[in-house]
Amino acid sequence: MRLQTEYLVERYQENIFRAAFSIVKNCADAEDMVQDTFLQYLRSDREFDSEEHIKAWLLRTAINRAKNLRMAFWHRNKVSLEDYLATIPFENPMDHELIDAVLSLPQKYRLVVHLYYYEDYSVREIAAVLTLSESAVKNRLLRGRQMLKNMLKEEWNDDE
Repeated sequence: MRLQTEYLVERYQENIFRAAFSIVKNCADAEDMVQDTFLQYLRSDREFDSEEHIKAWLLRTAINRAKNLRMAFWHRNKVSLEDYLATIPFENPMDHELIDAVLSLPQKYRLVVHLYYYEDYSVREIAAVLTLSESAVKNRLLRGRQMLKNMLKEEWNDDE
């Protein structure tokens, strides 16, 4: 017995998500487990006895994938960005403040500032990577710099 994948997704994706989430404790990873489970069902040519058998197979597959993810080296050894930044030795304390300020920018400004200053991409290269016009990249760099200047000025004034 094989059922349409669309039907199974509609009917069981929430159950599979909850089962995976209970193991990985992360929405993005649980969503990945749901997607991987249904992809495995699509690729499989296995015949099932009943809909209950399919449901049990889907849940077991998701649980096994979630357990495998939890046991993966990178998953066990990942650290938060804040913890990682705490391990980096900065020669100047202002460098740490600058990194914190850049990371606190809204994503669209943070990304272009990072690519421009830390990855040494040109405005033209950033525009190509992000599929933006060069003027949009320049505008975001300008606004990002202004935000950084204001943030760092506030911190500087607070220290005095």
